Amino acid sequence: MAGSDRERAVRAALGSGVVIPAHPLALTAERRLDERHQRTLTRYYLDAGAGGLAVGVHTTQFAIRRPEHGLYRPVLELAAEATRRWATSPRRPIALVAGAIGETAQAVAEAEIAASLDYDLVLLSLGALSTASDAELIAHCRAVADVLPLFGFYLQPAVGGRVLGYRFWREFAEIERAWAIKIAPFDRYRTLDVVRAVADSGRTDLALYTGNDDAIVHDLVTEFPVGSDGTPRRIVGGLLGQWAVWTHGAVRLLDRVRTARATTTIDAALLREGAALTDANAAIFDAAHDFAGCIPGIHEILRRQGLLRGTWCLDPHEELSRGQAEAIDRVIRQHPELTDDAFVSERLDEWMRD
Repeated sequence: MAGSDRERAVRAALGSGVVIPAHPLALTAERRLDERHQRTLTRYYLDAGAGGLAVGVHTTQFAIRRPEHGLYRPVLELAAEATRRWATSPRRPIALVAGAIGETAQAVAEAEIAASLDYDLVLLSLGALSTASDAELIAHCRAVADVLPLFGFYLQPAVGGRVLGYRFWREFAEIERAWAIKIAPFDRYRTLDVVRAVADSGRTDLALYTGNDDAIVHDLVTEFPVGSDGTPRRIVGGLLGQWAVWTHGAVRLLDRVRTARATTTIDAALLREGAALTDANAAIFDAAHDFAGCIPGIHEILRRQGLLRGTWCLDPHEELSRGQAEAIDRVIRQHPELTDDAFVSERLDEWMRD
């Protein structure tokens, strides 16, 4: 697909709203990259109906960038290669989103790696610029946007983000190569700041995505009455760590949300599923321990399904919290409708083939 054609297809998909899982990192017991299971995860997400992949993000583990691991490029390359192979026949466009972190030199260098691997956007974390002014943050964003379009990112302060107010997001919306924003402050007031800022900018082509794992359905079904022109705005899809598990169920959920929007009827069953999903997320993300076990919690679900061999992280101290496995047991028993175990078991052997 030609560059301009691909850009139009990806932007159209993002604007309509898709499921974008935050891609985990598959490791062996020796904490080395498990390429087979890394490819298996990518194939799972694509066959489950995801419209994009976010790689090199928090769920992939920021430590992949450390010199002793040197995994940033290899992990991005594996996902891009698996996606290209999957897309050899005519299929929907997949938005490849690369995480970039650090100060400007590092973020630009990571965007350049992603661009060399044909990624479409950069999910830009601003946590490293904790004392920067809004003007400095916007200059940083523009420097990265010169390399690849931006998927803005409001990361919750509890896991390394910083507070980003209305004024910042209003300026961010002026960046022409800003294509989307992941709103993940886990805070309703701050979520509204972003939606209102984009509405006031007049941008209708800047797609809004939920990253609020504790309010996924709430975000997706809400028509936000914001903006100086009085036109309601919507969050159209999600880029989520929660959607790294039970992804086929997430795709079906987003389909039901679209149907509900079209009929302007939000039924009680959809809201109940939203509450169940928040309950499940609390266990998987380890909310009881301030999210200390969020990545191992994601790994534990994938391990139980056979998509990963273990819950190992690059940091050997990063593991399930006390009682977290039991909490996961409970939410699976209580909310089996959220899982996609049958979908995975039917296709796992095919995904595991090299």
